[in-house]
Amino acid sequence: TDLKHWRSVAGTPARWVIHNDYMESVPDSGKLVSVDGFGDIQLHVEWASPSKPTGDGQQRGNSGVFLMGKYELQILDSFESTTYPDGQAAAIYGQYPPLVNACLPPGEWQSFDIVFRRPRFDQHGNLLAPAKLTMLHNGILVHDDRELWGPTSWLKNRPYQSHTDRLPLVLQDHGNPVRFRNIWLRELPEVKQLVAPAAIPHPYIPLTLEELDRFVGSYIIDDQMPLEITRSEDRLYFEISGRQRLELMPVTQNKFHFRWTAGSVTFSEATGEKTGGKMAHFEFTVGRRTYQVERAAGASTD
Repeated sequence: TDLKHWRSVAGTPARWVIHNDYMESVPDSGKLVSVDGFGDIQLHVEWASPSKPTGDGQQRGNSGVFLMGKYELQILDSFESTTYPDGQAAAIYGQYPPLVNACLPPGEWQSFDIVFRRPRFDQHGNLLAPAKLTMLHNGILVHDDRELWGPTSWLKNRPYQSHTDRLPLVLQDHGNPVRFRNIWLRELPEVKQLVAPAAIPHPYIPLTLEELDRFVGSYIIDDQMPLEITRSEDRLYFEISGRQRLELMPVTQNKFHFRWTAGSVTFSEATGEKTGGKMAHFEFTVGRRTYQVERAAGASTD
């Protein structure tokens, strides 16, 4: 019925509008920030994308719920619409696609039910435990005790940085008139016993362009099928003729995971071969099968 519990990012009065029993984002009005801060919570949010959708992909009913202002759950019209997997409705944005697309048709009211445990830091700012999240979209489980890598972002792996135990809830204005109603939460008892993670959960490592170029070239799968490893800016791609190009994400200096498909690629350089520092072999695993791959004869290693 009013916006007294919300403000703009600048701390000024919120510029969203009230219609009957819901509030609606106004394009270019900026994010809506809760006056109060929260840590561990159970959160219920109801939202609806525009009933007459326009555009496609990320242009259809785009908004988001930011827990502690840093960890986004994507709002989008994903009903019979396509976009990148970790950007669809109910995704932990840029990190985890939902387990299933539970999106209702545009204009219909939908619900998020979220259980969120904030990250823990020690007195020196070191991570003790990552944030964890369980979520239902329209009553259907879409995230089951997920560990977040850090603050969410598009195509970036942002590490955790120490922050306070309580931060505001934020709703996003992304230029689309998305509606919200019946937002409630309950604060959960703090978890007292914590075990430090075996490693900070950063699944990918950065590689320089020179390091990435060691893998670029033409290869042959099992002595018969051609395959290309290419680089575009700072991203490495795996492509078999006639199939979808797949991005490779580095987990070690020589091992990669497919970004969108379960599987891995491990490169090696044969002892005694003159390869100019480039990789001569690799194997990749998809499903239950592992394939052996050799650099194509005559392929340049300069």
